[in-house]
Amino acid sequence: MLYEWFQNITFAWPQALGLLLVLPILAYWYWRNIQQRQPSMLVTTTNFISEIRSFKTWFRHFPFVLRCIALACLIVAVARPQHKYTEQQTEGEGIDIILCIDISGSMNEKDFLPNRLEASKEVALNFINERVGDRMGVVIFSRQSFTLCPLTTDKNTVLAQVNNIRSGYLEEEGTAIGSGLATSVDRLKDQKTKSKIIILLTDGVDYGGMIPPDIAKEMAKLYGIKVYTIGVGSDKEVDEQVDTPQGRMQNRKKLEFNETLLQDIARETGGQYFHAVDKEGLKKVYASINQLEKTKIQVTTYDRYTEQFFPFVLAAVVLLLLEMILRYTMFRRFP
Repeated sequence: MLYEWFQNITFAWPQALGLLLVLPILAYWYWRNIQQRQPSMLVTTTNFISEIRSFKTWFRHFPFVLRCIALACLIVAVARPQHKYTEQQTEGEGIDIILCIDISGSMNEKDFLPNRLEASKEVALNFINERVGDRMGVVIFSRQSFTLCPLTTDKNTVLAQVNNIRSGYLEEEGTAIGSGLATSVDRLKDQKTKSKIIILLTDGVDYGGMIPPDIAKEMAKLYGIKVYTIGVGSDKEVDEQVDTPQGRMQNRKKLEFNETLLQDIARETGGQYFHAVDKEGLKKVYASINQLEKTKIQVTTYDRYTEQFFPFVLAAVVLLLLEMILRYTMFRRFP
């Protein structure tokens, strides 16, 4: 707790802390003064008497220690310790963004590492972190579609929801691109923001679902929503393990991929189509969208300070009073 306090403390006049070097000088002066008070003549007849140490003997330097601590507190107070708070104020208009992510079984293909879905999630998380001032939401789909996170400016909530996406979250298998896009449009259609976009990420093979992609596309056009489509994957062949009557065998499988549908959706809604064949390509896609859809936000940072010197002044006063009381009572010297 004390460590965290010092982590957020700055000093208005840090040069005053150099006065702390006076403390070792005072300690040396105090030690020399004690040495000079020692008697120079020894009475030999009392050498056999063992030195008797009382409470006052053991703690005779305590008042001086209190005075040094009080002085240190005063020096720190003079340096004006301050607690720093950083606040940000955003002005302008952000963009409403829905991430529409395919979580169907085909997104488990391993032409991306570790697979299409996990690679897509990782890059999407980086994209979310880079957007300032935007409202973002998340829609997922397989045969059905589901709003995982409504539009919000709470970036941490969006990050947590994307991070928790798993294949099979929606039990029925399929790739209902039209349903996913329609749900995303429904999340945006009533918003007053001037710029509304959907980032649709899928492998582009549509089957299942109640709403055809063409109908969802027309809905997006009607409400002025741009759709950026990202085709994830390739048409190359990969090895897969399959169960047969003869046992588990390895089979060559051609990965399905349909670019035509995604190209048409992007073109008709005023967005763009991108094709990513690996994770690095996916990063470049999101970087391109970041450049195309810039937010008109001005972020102003304010640093606020609260003075923290008073506790040190109070501590110094208390210690000096205690030192004076002890010096003139318990540790009082008589001539």
